[in-house]
Amino acid sequence: MVNTPKPALPHPLPGAIGLSHLSAYDWEAADGVCGGSPHLHLVCTEAYVVTGGRGAVQTLSPDGYRDIPLEPGSVAWFTPGTVHRMVQGGDLRITVLMQNSGLPEAGDAVFTFPPEVLADPERYAAVATLPPGTGIEAEEAALRRRDLAVEGYLGLREALVAGDDGPYAEFQRAAARLVRAKVPRWRELWRAGALAAAERTGAQLDALLAGEPAYLGEATAYETAPTRLGGFGMCGRRDEYNLLRMRSAP
Repeated sequence: MVNTPKPALPHPLPGAIGLSHLSAYDWEAADGVCGGSPHLHLVCTEAYVVTGGRGAVQTLSPDGYRDIPLEPGSVAWFTPGTVHRMVQGGDLRITVLMQNSGLPEAGDAVFTFPPEVLADPERYAAVATLPPGTGIEAEEAALRRRDLAVEGYLGLREALVAGDDGPYAEFQRAAARLVRAKVPRWRELWRAGALAAAERTGAQLDALLAGEPAYLGEATAYETAPTRLGGFGMCGRRDEYNLLRMRSAP
């Protein structure tokens, strides 16, 4: 009997989440701190599950500035609009869970670049976009991007700590302006991913209530592996999964 794989689901992971693994950058920034590029997400909550090493995540939000310690077993997450910066303390290794898989890859993140860069979409894109691959050219571009994001971030943090939330609020508005044209595409991804996953659960509950759980006959298992190792992410070197290509286990 030939075992024919079933068609891949749009987002097979529970709740249509995204998954990656990060090793935080050990590059020292202008403030003497080693770590990643500060940024925010517009519609996606992000979670860190620490699997090794030590470090912290610095956040800016209406709650003010926070420095959250990270160690093996700890979990931290940030809702949309929270600026976050991963800080390396020594061999920090994190599994990242992202709400709305597909949206972050479609641009749901804005770096804390200085205001003059945020005001110019072409200039922003030129700095935010990295060359393909994992070679020295990509590494140098990732470092320049990180340093520019830290430059803007330090100004936002200084103002927020001093009790002035104006620059932080304006950064959020500038970020929203930058991504506005992408929203129709994001809505398509959301409908095919997170919304479809929730609606499937609703249909399954209806089937159970009716005593006709035919959908259980479609049960299966999936497997996957990283499709890119050591890419240059926002926070660190990133092992990525292309979940759209997950396949049924033989």
